[in-house]
This record gives sequence, C-alpha cells and structure tokens, in this order.
Amino acid sequence: MPEVIYSLAGKRVYVAGHRGMVGSAIVRRLASEGCEILTATRAEVDLRRQEQVEAWMSKHRPDVVFLAAARVGGILANATYPADFLYDNLALQANVIHAAHRTQVEKLMFLGSSCIYPKFADQPIVEDSLLTGSLEPTNEWYAIAKIAGLKLCQAYRKQHGRDFIAAMPTNLYGPGDNFDLGSSHVMPALIRKTHEAKVNRQQEICIWGTGTPRREFLHVDDCADACLHLMKTYSAEGHVNVGCGEDITILELTRLVSKIVGFKGKITRDLTKPDGTPRKLLSVDKLRTLGWSPKIGLKEGIAAAYRSFLDGHHLERSDRALSSDLIGSSDIGFEKTKTSPPRAATRSAVAHHPRA
Repeated sequence: MPEVIYSLAGKRVYVAGHRGMVGSAIVRRLASEGCEILTATRAEVDLRRQEQVEAWMSKHRPDVVFLAAARVGGILANATYPADFLYDNLALQANVIHAAHRTQVEKLMFLGSSCIYPKFADQPIVEDSLLTGSLEPTNEWYAIAKIAGLKLCQAYRKQHGRDFIAAMPTNLYGPGDNFDLGSSHVMPALIRKTHEAKVNRQQEICIWGTGTPRREFLHVDDCADACLHLMKTYSAEGHVNVGCGEDITILELTRLVSKIVGFKGKITRDLTKPDGTPRKLLSVDKLRTLGWSPKIGLKEGIAAAYRSFLDGHHLERSDRALSSDLIGSSDIGFEKTKTSPPRAATRSAVAHHPRA
C-alpha cells in the first residue's frame, strides 16, 4: 500500500455537488473517515457567483474540497446550449478553486471527465493524450471547460504552491443516476429500457448501430473510493485517470443487462443509426501504480444499480430541464429523487443511443 501523505481524519471536508451521483457517493464514502462533512445547496450558495462562493468559503473554512459540481447534460443539451455549458462550468470551477486558494484550503480535488481527451486518441487513453487532437464535437463545450478546470488546478500549484489535484473518471453508473430516456447515458438507459420491455412483455428491444462500440464502466462507489485514495496518497501536477481498465461492447452490455433485469426477448440493431466513437477506454496504469483497483465487478454493479432503480433511488431529468438551471449542489439533475418504483411505459420497441 502507498504511504498516506494526507489524512482526512479530523478535517473539515466540503463536497461541492453533494446531491449528484458522484458527490453523494463521495459523501457516503467520507462517512468512515472521521471527518466533518460540509455541504451547501444552491439556495445557500450559487457557485456561479464569485462573491457568494468566497463569502461561504470564508465563513465555513474547509480544509479539503472535492469539486464535483458541474452543469452536465446529453448531446441535445450540449448542442442547444453551448454557451451555458461553457460559461457556467468555467464560472463555478474558477470561483471554487480561487476561493479555495484565498481561504488557504489545504487540499482540493477537481473532478473532470474522460471527454477531455481527443476523439481519436490511441487506446487505452493515457493521461498524456490531453490536448493532442480535436475533441468530440457533440460535447466539446463541456470538455473545454473541464480541461480549463484541471489546468487551473495546475496553475495554482505552479504559482502559489497549492496542493490542488485532478481526477478524470470514466463512464460512471450507480445510485442517483439519471434514468430519463431522453437524456440518460448508456447504462441507465439500458436498465430502464430492458425493465420496461420486461414489464410490458415486449418481444424485442432495438439498439442503435452495430452494437460493436466498446465502452468502459465504473460503479460510482468505486469512483468515490478512488477519489479518497488519491486525496490521501497523491500530490502532483498531472491529472489521474479513474477507471477499471476494461471495456465491453454495447451489444455485450445489452445482453448482460437483459439477463440481470430478466428481459428474455430479442435484441435487434438499427443499422441506420450511428455507432459513435468506436472505443473509449482509459489507461489506469497510473492509478494502479498508486495502489488502487476497483472492488465492484460489472455484473455485481449492474445488479445493484437495478435494485437502486427499482427502489426509486434515482433521478429523471430531461435535457431541457438540465439546460434551464445550474447545478450548484448537484452534478446530475434538478428534479426530486423518485420515491416510488417507475411505471412502465407503453412501447412496442425501444431505441438506444450509445452516448456514453
């Protein structure tokens, strides 16, 4: 095991984005660290407003910050509201990071996304691939903001000696995910669609494209564990990929989800629809060298995510709702958490957009 160079015990830890899928997982993981957890709702502090952020940070004086708050959305939201995605993320990141510097925060972690890498980066994608090629056009506004965030952390380290680090997670899933069929990512979309197909006794479901694109998935609780591990053992300028180092085709994933959910119908493919990026797998050699590896297998994780969905521990948000507000306290949605099992929709077939 690597040496613990920074202990969280007894620290005041602020989780920005505590109502989101990632932020809430970090809060759960912090419960066993013997620290004081600080959170703030959007009503308490709008992270886009510099004066509000600096006033809150000056009042509460956190020792540690996990910056998991962001404006996020699917392809439609990114395409329709590019200025919102770029400005809001730039603003909240800059405000929190600068306020952390001004209030002498001991350590900060910035959470980014694998979309920061070039669309056609060599696979698996190593950290040094950053800024070596053009981005995926459908989410470049979000990606540019995330790149700026990690570079801002590096700049404060260079100029002011701040211990600010950055982690770039792969595709995440788990409790608190977004299951709205108009805006959700591949994993929650497949879970909901196969569930509804089972309940409605449909004979088949249809996925977009050939089903051959490969995607990597990490359970959000594993992501939170990796983030805390890095906070305690890592201090350097370069960002760190957070993933499992394995991927699966969309067709294989559909079959696995169908088996776990209990859908026994046929899986068809709409070859008129696009496949998207052929492969997006992160290299996790750096993270493994630091002594961390995931604990939750894909089959186990999907089963847990499905149980969470049935129990109502999820959000549903449309791209339109997502684009109309800023997440200051959450990184995945604006609507209230569902408290009852989802009702099946009446559909003869379902389509899947591989937007992971």
